[in-house]
Parts: sequence; C-alpha cells; structure tokens
Amino acid sequence: MAKRIFIFIMISVLCLSVAGIFYFFTGDDGVSDKLYRHAFRKNYKIFALEVPDKIDFAGEDVPLNVFYVREALDRELLVNTYWHNKTVQLFKKAHRWFPLIEPILEEHGIPEDFKYLAVIESGLSNAVSPSGARGFWQFLEGTAKDYKLEVDKDVDERYHLEKSTEAACRYFRDSYQRFGDWTLVAAAYNGGNRRIRESMEDQQQSSYYDLLLSEETSRYVFRILALKSIFTQPTKYGFFLREKDFYPPIPVKTITVDQDIKDLVSFAAEQGISYKVLKMFNPWLRSTSLKVGKGKNYLISIPREDYMDYDGMIEGLNDDPIVFKDTLEFEEL
Repeated sequence: MAKRIFIFIMISVLCLSVAGIFYFFTGDDGVSDKLYRHAFRKNYKIFALEVPDKIDFAGEDVPLNVFYVREALDRELLVNTYWHNKTVQLFKKAHRWFPLIEPILEEHGIPEDFKYLAVIESGLSNAVSPSGARGFWQFLEGTAKDYKLEVDKDVDERYHLEKSTEAACRYFRDSYQRFGDWTLVAAAYNGGNRRIRESMEDQQQSSYYDLLLSEETSRYVFRILALKSIFTQPTKYGFFLREKDFYPPIPVKTITVDQDIKDLVSFAAEQGISYKVLKMFNPWLRSTSLKVGKGKNYLISIPREDYMDYDGMIEGLNDDPIVFKDTLEFEEL
C-alpha cells in the first residue's frame, strides 16, 4: 500500500513539474518570449566592419576618400566576411594552391595581387561556367588557344594549373600594354579589353573607379580588394584558422610521357594509384586514353607514396589556439 502511495505521489509531482515547465514557456505572461529575446541579444552579434584607411591593388592606391568607392569596398567586405563557410573554404584551399600560382606570377612580372583573380573567378577550383569557361582562370576555348593552351578531346590545358596560370600571365601582360594600369587590367579580365576601352572613350574617364560598368565588372576589383584585406588580416575580420586547418600542399613526382597511353586506368594502376587519383592530380587529361603527337611529350603528376597519410602531412603544424592569444579569448574547459 505504501509503495502505491509513493508511486502516486511521484507521478503527481512529475505531472505538476511538466505542467509548470509548459506554463513557464508558453504561459500568457510572455516569459518565454522575454527569455528568447534576452538569449538572442546576449548570444547573437553582428558587427559593422571597419573599412581600411588605405589599400592598394598591385601598388595602385584605391581612392577611398570617394564615397562610392568606399561603400563599394564595404559591401564586398561584408559579403565575404559574413559568407563564412565559403570564405573559410577559400582560406583552406589557398594554402594549397597559392604556392603554385605565386612563383609563376613573379616569373612573368605580374603583381602578386593577381592571385586573387583566380579566387573570385573559380573559387580555386576547376569550375565550368555556363558560357563554357573552364579551369582556375576561366578561359574560354578560343582565348585558351590564342594563348597557346592545348584544347582537344584528350587534353584540355585550361585544367592544367601551371600552364593556365602562365597563359593568364601572358594575357595580363598584353592587357597591360594596352592600358598601362593594373587595375584596368583586372577589370578587363572580367569585362573584356574592348569593352573597357570603349567605356573609357565613351565616358572620357581613365580610372576604373570613375567608370560606369556592368554590375559584375563594377564589383570585380572590389571583390579582389575585399579578399586581399581578409586574407592578409584574417583575425581582424573574425577568421581564426590554425596551421593544421589548412589543406596541405601534396608533393608529387612527374613522369614524362612521349608515347600514346591507350588505357589510363591501367597506367594509373602501374603507378600504384587509382584512376580517380590520376585524374585528381592531372585534371587536364580529359579522356580514358592519351594520344601523344610526334615530337611531343606530357608531364604527368603522381602523388608521393604517402599521399594517403593525412596526419603525416600535417604533423608538426601548430594546432594550439594560443597563436591567437592577442585577439581571441578561450574559456577554460
């Protein structure tokens, strides 16, 4: 009997507790709404961003004293700072691909800031646009061939990072001969040399910042400037990545091929890798075979044997958040 009374009392207490909780969060006095609003104000914070006092593109100063220039940069800083997942991915990928792009730009005398064009053109990936532009630098087929990239059913060098970067450098150099201004060169990469030249003549202006252009081209250089600001001062814009968070470069060896390869699947197996990995490291191979013309050869990249040991690749990299001690506080757990 006592046991039944005890059970009854416990059930009653439980029911009253549930009812009390339900009333607390749904009652007419609006307590739950107040708690919700309080929690929202306490935990959710969005800040306006500080526009740099000074910034340049390729050594050319940006006239931030002009209101529409300043506001255009502010817009792109906001977009790229608060587009968290995309921008973090770009940080991670840049760590792998910038070391390949930067030396080629330097070799051709192209300012390092042009590496950010590849970021906004393709997100540092072998993207394909609706118009058929391809690769990191988004070359159309005709332009690619004009700049000595091979494009056919077996090989498409728009997907070859080093060769397409060299072609982009030649394009930049030719464009600079026309404009004598790196900012206009960047704008022309998006809008086209002829369109930029005609806009300059029609509007009688010589500066990119004073030209009325299409929405995309008007934003283009400011997107570059925003990424440059964020990449060079990440913690200022709220990005805290450790060394181990970036995608590490993967060392490769190259094999010179001067004869036809009838079956790339079998070729990959002979190299101790899968067909998937072969294509991942050589995306310019566009077929299951490779025909090599007389007197030609290709360099095929093969990852080193320990490419599957990710822990080994990041071993020794800093994983301690103390690297941000001056700008970020970590609570004791």
